[in-house]
Amino acid sequence: MNKAIYIATSEHNSGKSIVTLGLMSMLIGKTAKVGYFRPIIEDFEDGKKDNHIETVISHFGLDIAFEDAFAITKSKLIKKKNKGKIGDVLDLIIEKYKRLEEQFDFVLVEGTSFSGEGTVIELDMNVLIAKNLGIPTIIVGSGVGKTLEELIDSLYLAYDTFKVKDVEVLAVIANKVQPENIKLVTDGLQSNLPAEILVNAIPIISSLNNPTIREIVDVLGAKILFGEEYLNNEVGNFSVGAMQLHNYLLHLKENALVITPGDRADIILGALQANESANYPSISGIVLTGNIIPEISIIKLIEGLTTILPIIAVEGGTYGITNQLGNIKSKIYADNKLKIETSINTFEKYVDLDNLAIKLNSFEAEGMTPKMFQYNLVKRAKKHRKHIVLPEGNDDRILMAAARLIAMDVVDITIIGNKKQIESKVLELGLILDFSKVQILNPKESQYYEDYANTYYELRKAKNVTLAMAKDLMEDVSYFGTMMVYKGDADGMVSGAAHTTQHTILPALQFIKTKPNCSVVSSVFFMCLEDRVSVFGDCAINPNPTAAQLAEIAISSADSSLAFGIEPKIAMLSYSSGSSGKGDEVTKVREATEIVRNKRPDLKIEGPIQYDAAVDIEIGKSKMPNSEVAGQASVLIFPDLNTGNNTYKAVQRETGALAIGPMLQGLNKPVNDLSRGCTVDDIINTVVITAIQAQGF
Repeated sequence: MNKAIYIATSEHNSGKSIVTLGLMSMLIGKTAKVGYFRPIIEDFEDGKKDNHIETVISHFGLDIAFEDAFAITKSKLIKKKNKGKIGDVLDLIIEKYKRLEEQFDFVLVEGTSFSGEGTVIELDMNVLIAKNLGIPTIIVGSGVGKTLEELIDSLYLAYDTFKVKDVEVLAVIANKVQPENIKLVTDGLQSNLPAEILVNAIPIISSLNNPTIREIVDVLGAKILFGEEYLNNEVGNFSVGAMQLHNYLLHLKENALVITPGDRADIILGALQANESANYPSISGIVLTGNIIPEISIIKLIEGLTTILPIIAVEGGTYGITNQLGNIKSKIYADNKLKIETSINTFEKYVDLDNLAIKLNSFEAEGMTPKMFQYNLVKRAKKHRKHIVLPEGNDDRILMAAARLIAMDVVDITIIGNKKQIESKVLELGLILDFSKVQILNPKESQYYEDYANTYYELRKAKNVTLAMAKDLMEDVSYFGTMMVYKGDADGMVSGAAHTTQHTILPALQFIKTKPNCSVVSSVFFMCLEDRVSVFGDCAINPNPTAAQLAEIAISSADSSLAFGIEPKIAMLSYSSGSSGKGDEVTKVREATEIVRNKRPDLKIEGPIQYDAAVDIEIGKSKMPNSEVAGQASVLIFPDLNTGNNTYKAVQRETGALAIGPMLQGLNKPVNDLSRGCTVDDIINTVVITAIQAQGF
């Protein structure tokens, strides 16, 4: 059984980061504890760290110290080689790798990047490392600047170099291939490589290759004058502002970086205005050359603009700076979630994950860790794609989440709001949002408006609703979004970032209504703790449920747990365990437990039981030794909203657990409510679970 994989390349700028991120995402979904190791890294400045290690550790939340994730820097390697001490380097690499191997179920090892001094020895060094670690290899090569024959030859040569040293090669991946040549490349590689080698090709993705303003600032040592919050803007091309403004505007292209001397106020202001205009392409930022800062009057004018793009100042001249910019290669940073998610999604789309998993021979770990749970959420949502409506298009967090969801390619999305305002806000936020993949609807201007109003009128006229009232209500984004779900024009709705719970849920209660044999709408949170995922219910909806309602909440929560891959073991929580306690609240929990046992004898349930006895195996055995739930409960049902809401928040804050939800249960179609304090990640997680819910309808 393989416990590691080595990602190797034979050239600089192969884009192996996309393979690292994609593989890490896949492994975390299958393996409880995944480690990451880079034997050799580029030199880094004092006080700083290797960006790629930081990105992987940060994004995937790996429990690895930076110092443990690498063995040696390239400059030290070269010194050791010059002294004939490569053996010492290998000893160090093996020692550090073995430490990780002992700690983790699987280790992803990433080879060198082939840049700067020492590139001539790197391929041999990668082969030597993989051989000494005794782990198989995936080889990555770039198609940029190569003919088909050159690409195939270079990858075959790399394969042969590893194979001749008895290093097993599992897969060969041709990266940065023109999309129209994907099949041509895979066919060519398959005809030249042994049949057992897995072959895939990944197309060149412009958004991954375009540098960001942040990277340009770092490389040029630039001073940031404006727009620091938009440094993740991507640069599609460069545009030198040397001619008169009226001529220069004709040369602007989408996502252009404007390069101009700092005293060219006409170009600076003209470019900013062009970015605001619907008649010109959007620009990513402005570089002011010559170490010239605009005059105070111009600075003041810029400060008063609604949208301020990144404007940076550099010391070099326009010509020299333009040449430097052309040589900048894009990197992926930990805070650039969009690039990371685009990388992972691209990898999953173009690489045969099922066969790769078989090649890796990775095992399925027992239980469900939080990272496995989150990975499998996205994987399940992608399997049967659903359409989710987001009614709050005027909220920045919704737009940020939508951009990332589109990059993840996980759901189809409708955003409700004013299209021009949304497009303007997307530009202002510096988001990369492909509007061809997003439907934007303004309720009253929508083709659905009249039909939705008439439908609502027919459904509610017995409640004294007039057609005029129905039309007024259909202008409300919550009612309109809910009606989209009711009519089947969307599969689910997520709202509440800018509205109350009542405003979000009321329309659903009015006409989507509850499932047959279900009288209570309730909620659960998926609590992603350090070593497990627990289901908490009800923590958001019902203030003081009766025994019958509590039983219904428990059954709904168990079904939700099962639907999301968690074996339900239900703990009906109270302030006493077993038969020892007395009082109305304990009696209610005891009655609810019996109702569940009678209605659903297939479910494992215990109650009343205290929280510690429900989750701690030793305490559970002590207090309730014959219980099959005590100490290992996965579904925790709270007796009332006060207890549930406070407990989930206390657990979340004190343990750092990720709380995904609330997810509503009991409705005929999925509608879910966000907290007004939600983060972008909260929105993404809620959209994903809503999509999975929709698969069951």
